[in-house]
Amino acid sequence: MKLVRAIKAAVVLTAVAMTGNRLAMAQDPKPLYEMNFEQAEVGKVPEGFLVLDGAFEVKQEEGNKFLELPGAPLDSFGVLFGPTEKSGVSVSARIRSTGKGRRYPAFGVGLNGQSGYRLQVSPGKKALEIYKGDLVVASTPYDWKSGEWTMFQFQIVKAGTVWKLAGKVWVQGAAEPAQAMVSYDEKEEPSPGRASVWGNPFATTPIQFDDLAVNSVPEGKAQ
Repeated sequence: MKLVRAIKAAVVLTAVAMTGNRLAMAQDPKPLYEMNFEQAEVGKVPEGFLVLDGAFEVKQEEGNKFLELPGAPLDSFGVLFGPTEKSGVSVSARIRSTGKGRRYPAFGVGLNGQSGYRLQVSPGKKALEIYKGDLVVASTPYDWKSGEWTMFQFQIVKAGTVWKLAGKVWVQGAAEPAQAMVSYDEKEEPSPGRASVWGNPFATTPIQFDDLAVNSVPEGKAQ
């Protein structure tokens, strides 16, 4: 059974009650999209995925299927999936890669399309970051574990006159953080777009993506 089925009813990010970076959580998200790659054809990209760049393809290892970005060439690559949404939505995934010497990959999940927002683990900076396009708008220290699956959750919710973005990550098998780890208040109305996953294979090692999901999140219900 893939991990996405186990976390469907788990606590996810929801409408925001802000004190610094601390955010309230909601239960029972409504799934809008799920992909665990179990029915996907090896060597191809699942139907409905829009590859922005990169040689993404489904791979299989020890009976588990996942989407893989190869370790070359060295650049930023992404793929879009799920429905087009503007707000009241979250994206989740688990991502794995390895460092090589002093070189590290960078990877994450995104919302609101190609030029929207990303929650990215940047091991070379020892940071968890929120990007708006190509600009880092929020950052917090984070110590990444090479070779382990990293769980991602990232949301955007309308709250008053702003759109609140918030995210958290944790190693698979460890306790999920009760609060968001990094957040950003967007004052400009975001454009609608699809969810995404991204990878920068700076370590020349593959980056693997699995258990992608998009969930609806109630707007404006601070807890």
